[in-house]
Amino acid sequence: MAHTALARSYRPRRFADVATQEHVSETLRRAVSGGRVGHAYLFCGPRGVGKTTLARVLAMALNCQSSTDDGEPCGDCESCTRIWSGTTSLDVVEIDAASNRGVDDARDLRSRAMYAPSEEGRFKVYIVDEAHMLTREAWNALLKVLEEPPDRVIFIFATTEPEKIEQTAAPILSRCQRFDFRRIGVADIVHRLAEVLEREGSEAPEDALRLIARKADGGMRDALSLTDQVLALSDGHGVSLDMVRRILGVVEEERFLQLLDLISARDRGGIFQLVQKLLDQGYDLVEFYHGLLDTLRVLLRLRVGDPVAELPEEGRSDWIARAEIFEPGDLVRMLGMAAELETGGSLRRSSQPRVLLELLLLRFSYLDRTVDLEALLKGLGGHEADPPPVVPSRRTAAPVAATPRPPVQAPDPTPKPPSSPAPKPPSPQASSGARRPEADEPNTGPAPSSEARAMDVAEGWKTFLSGGEGIPPGLTPLLMGAEVEKVEADHLRLFLPPGPALDRLGDPKELERLEEGLAQITGGTPTIEVMEREIQPEPGEDRVSRGQVREGRLGDLLEKEPGLRGAVEGWDLDIVE
Repeated sequence: MAHTALARSYRPRRFADVATQEHVSETLRRAVSGGRVGHAYLFCGPRGVGKTTLARVLAMALNCQSSTDDGEPCGDCESCTRIWSGTTSLDVVEIDAASNRGVDDARDLRSRAMYAPSEEGRFKVYIVDEAHMLTREAWNALLKVLEEPPDRVIFIFATTEPEKIEQTAAPILSRCQRFDFRRIGVADIVHRLAEVLEREGSEAPEDALRLIARKADGGMRDALSLTDQVLALSDGHGVSLDMVRRILGVVEEERFLQLLDLISARDRGGIFQLVQKLLDQGYDLVEFYHGLLDTLRVLLRLRVGDPVAELPEEGRSDWIARAEIFEPGDLVRMLGMAAELETGGSLRRSSQPRVLLELLLLRFSYLDRTVDLEALLKGLGGHEADPPPVVPSRRTAAPVAATPRPPVQAPDPTPKPPSSPAPKPPSPQASSGARRPEADEPNTGPAPSSEARAMDVAEGWKTFLSGGEGIPPGLTPLLMGAEVEKVEADHLRLFLPPGPALDRLGDPKELERLEEGLAQITGGTPTIEVMEREIQPEPGEDRVSRGQVREGRLGDLLEKEPGLRGAVEGWDLDIVE
C-alpha cells in the first residue's frame, strides 16, 4: 500500500497552520481579505520553512469558491485540493527554475501569462521555485511583464539565495514584495511533531523530539522526514531516545562527558582510544564534532550562570560537575579553537577528518589553564604590586610616570635640617615671546631626593636631545641649534632665533612636554625658559625683525585671499602664530 510522506501529508492548508511565519501568513491573509494582493512576491529563507507551502495557500485563497471572509481558504474543495497537492491546475502553475532556467523558458512563461484565467473571478498564479537559478537573460525577459503584468496574474518567486538574484537581476527586487522567512524554533518543531505522532497513533519522549528538532536545523520539512524514518524503525511500538540516536548517528552524551574527563586529566592516550572506538562503532566524526561544539557551549552557559533549561534533569548534575572543572576563559578558548576548525569547512573536505579532530582534542589537553593573577601572586607569597613611581609636574596635577628606581628607605622620624637652602624662583626676564616661570604656582608633589637626581640639568638636556624620546615631533633639529644656559639647579634657559621653534614653544603644552621628558632624565622638576636670541646682522646687511616676518606672511595671505583685506584693514587684524 502506497505511503505518503509525513512532510506531504501534514503540509498546512490554511494560513493559520503555518508555524513561526506569522509575519508572512498574516500579511498575506489580510491582503486577500482586503483585496490588496500584489502582482509579484519574493519569498526568501532557508529550506523547509514554508515558502512553497505559503505560495500554494495564497493561490488556494485567491481561487477558493468557499473561502472565509477573513481570507482563509476552505482547503477541501476541488480547486484547493488540486493546488495543495501540486497536481494539474489550469490557473496555478509551478515551475522549477533549476530545470527551466533559460531565456526560452522565460519567454514561454511570459506568453502564457497573457491568457486570461479559466473562469471569471479566478487568478492565474505562477509559482517559480529556486528562482535564483534563472539566468540573467531569463530575468530580463520577465522584467517587462513583472513591471506591467496582465490583469489577475500573480508571480511568486521562492529562493534560498536571494543574494544571487540581487547580483544577477537587481531591478527585479524593486518590482516584488519581499518576505523573509525565519528558521522554525526548536519548541515549535517539538510541538508540531508531538501533534503528528498523536495523529499517527504513536508517541515519543520530549528528549527524542528535541533531538530531532535540533537535527532539523530550523526546517519543519526535515523534521517531519526524520520522524518518518524513526517511525519506520519503531514498527508501531513507539519512539525512544536510543532509536532516534541510532537513526541520526548522534553520539551519546556519556561519550562527551568521558572526553571532558580525559581532557581535564591530560590523558592524551585516552583521547586516541576514544576516537578509535567512535570509528569502530560506525559514528560519523563530523557529527561528533558538532556534538562537541554543543557540549562546550552548554558547559560555558552553565559556568557563567545560565540554567540551560533544555538540559535534562536526570543528567544535569553530571554536566554541572564537568563545568566546574574548567574556568570560563578556558571554555571560551576551547570553543573558539573548535569553531575555527569548521570556519572554512575544512573538516568535511578533508580526506583525514580523524587527524584534524585528534589534533583539536590534543590541543585542548595541552591548553594552559586560566589562573587568576591575584591568586597566583598570593600563592607565591607575593604582595600586591605597588603603583609605579611618579615625577610631579609643575604645571599639571596629573602625575607623569618615571623610570623605575630602587626603593627609597623610610625616612627617620627625627627631623633633620635641610642640607642646602631651597632654591629661589628665578627672576622673570622681559622678552618678546618668552615664557616666564610662575612663582605663585604650587608644587604638586614633594621635592625628589638627592639620590633621584641622576645628573645635572645641563647634562640631562644633552642626553635628552640625543635620545629624542619625549621631544615633540619636528623639534629635535630645531633645538639642536639652541643656546643653553643653566640659571639654577633645576632652571634651564634656551635662546632660540625667531622662527618655527620659538613659535611652537610659545605654546605651554609643548613646553610642558619638554619639561616632563627632561624630568625623566634628571629625576628632578626642571623648569625650561625660552628666550628670543638676538641675531646681529652682518655689516651692510639689514636685520629682519620678527614683526617684518609677520608682515610678509600677512601680505602673502592677502594676495591669496583678497576678500580678507577689508576685514584686516577695518579691524586692524594681525597674524597670530
